[in-house]
Amino acid sequence: MLGVLAKSDGEITETSRVVEVYTMEGLLRIWWHGLAGATDVVLMGGGAMGGVLGPGRSLYLELGKELAAQGRAAMAVDYRKPGDLDRCHLDMCAAADLALRNGAHRFCLLGHSFGGAVAIQAAGSFPAHTAGVITYSTQSAGCEQAGRMGNVPLLLLHGERDSILGPENSMMVQALAGHGEVRTFPDADHLL
Repeated sequence: MLGVLAKSDGEITETSRVVEVYTMEGLLRIWWHGLAGATDVVLMGGGAMGGVLGPGRSLYLELGKELAAQGRAAMAVDYRKPGDLDRCHLDMCAAADLALRNGAHRFCLLGHSFGGAVAIQAAGSFPAHTAGVITYSTQSAGCEQAGRMGNVPLLLLHGERDSILGPENSMMVQALAGHGEVRTFPDADHLL
């Protein structure tokens, strides 16, 4: 579905590598932490501007290193067209497919801001393989079909000082999914 022209894979360290998937609609880059054959994988998506570091102080990078040290894997997805929900959803699904083809049995999806909607939609595409979804400062737009996730565990984290997407967005996603837990942090902003 991506219309892949070529794929390149390069090792950065013994426990991390970059996978680049070339398509006519742009370059899909995945920073893969941990062994390729890990059965448990965390798939991480950034906001509407893309990127692989995540919210906070490079949460995705730190989490990737920690999971690799535990024998698990994490894949930070740098979208082909950040901000385009349909394409970003497909990019996250391509990363999930890549993980499954390399031995993963299940994965957890993480998404910050716009990436929360990407994670919710990807969980709806792979509910049998999704062990859980965690969103950070999620938007509610694009989460209308959150019920497709079924009973996949859902944790929605949000800063109470988020001036970009207020905590009510996480509460709306919880209502759309019909389950989940919302946790707010009084002194945190959009980047937590």
